Amino acid sequence: MAGLSEQTILELLSKIQDKKRGKDIVSLGMVQGLIIKDGNVAFALAIDPAEAGEMEVLRKETEQAVFGMDGVKSVSVVLTAEKQGAQTTAPHAPQQPQQKPEVPGVASIVAVASGKGGVGKSTCSVNLALGLAAQGLNVGILDADIYGPSLPRMLGLSGKPDTKDGKKLIPMEKWGLKVMSMGFLVEEDTPMIWRGPMVMSALQQMIFDVEWGQLDVLVVDMPPGTGDAQLTMAQRVPLTGSVIVSTPQDIALLDARKGLNMFRKTEVPVFGIIENMSYFLCPSCGERSDIFGHGGAEETAKELGIDFLGAVPLHMEIRETSDAGTPITATKPDGEHASIYKQLAEKIQDKIEAELAQSGPAFVIE
Repeated sequence: MAGLSEQTILELLSKIQDKKRGKDIVSLGMVQGLIIKDGNVAFALAIDPAEAGEMEVLRKETEQAVFGMDGVKSVSVVLTAEKQGAQTTAPHAPQQPQQKPEVPGVASIVAVASGKGGVGKSTCSVNLALGLAAQGLNVGILDADIYGPSLPRMLGLSGKPDTKDGKKLIPMEKWGLKVMSMGFLVEEDTPMIWRGPMVMSALQQMIFDVEWGQLDVLVVDMPPGTGDAQLTMAQRVPLTGSVIVSTPQDIALLDARKGLNMFRKTEVPVFGIIENMSYFLCPSCGERSDIFGHGGAEETAKELGIDFLGAVPLHMEIRETSDAGTPITATKPDGEHASIYKQLAEKIQDKIEAELAQSGPAFVIE
């Protein structure tokens, strides 16, 4: 076979038929976003969303076919579905809100987000999840950052998730949490060079195609920013609510506002803002310094009419335990810092219960 290239891969895929339509998947235009990087191959199959279940067989067939090519080290094929362009209702008919599918066994889902990177959002996500688990809740955590997954390192987890039926992944477990991350599926130093539709499809599969069991709360560590991945989560996943993490600086708070407004526009409740790295406590003398300023997140919360959930200090011990995969709320549950995260988690759980009580059970009449 000729060397690995876009042409040789497409030639192979052109031999695979969509049996329902009687044509090959290349001529049908189903193959999208083909990327080849150092023997790692990734692409999406564009499908009709109504056929998602039956198309899983075709996805696996294409994946196995490409994996058998010389020079291929890994293959990732995801299903993606674009919105239908045809108008199915009268031009002036009122649009009905899109019904978000439930995640089986998961009672509530909370997104932890930030408008920008570098504010310690993932550290907060992990310790908030552990704080919720400390209340006796069954908790899972999803690393939704496709491009820079960090939860495997922060939780001290390695290996790959198992599957019983070849359709749903079984999440990894550590510190009493059920965990899923793209970091389990690719090598840590492998770059994820994916386009929007592939990212969106992968995110949905990591939520809906995972055997979460019975969870009281699924914490989603969102990627920073307000792009395709964040919109996918807000629009297509039944989020109970969201938490915004920011540092006290003006620039971080400007980006935090963007994240907050995204959730508001997609009608996802915002539970409040956490000010991370709020102040520095000297480990030697205990003196407090407001390195990044102080109180900015609380003022922003007041301006925007949402709750200020609390402040987390900048402290060496929090950073060191996160880097070591031994999060402080799990390894020093009676310590000062764990107490802060537990108090924040209690406030978030109160918000979850209030939101679920307000929304009540959903009835769909057909």
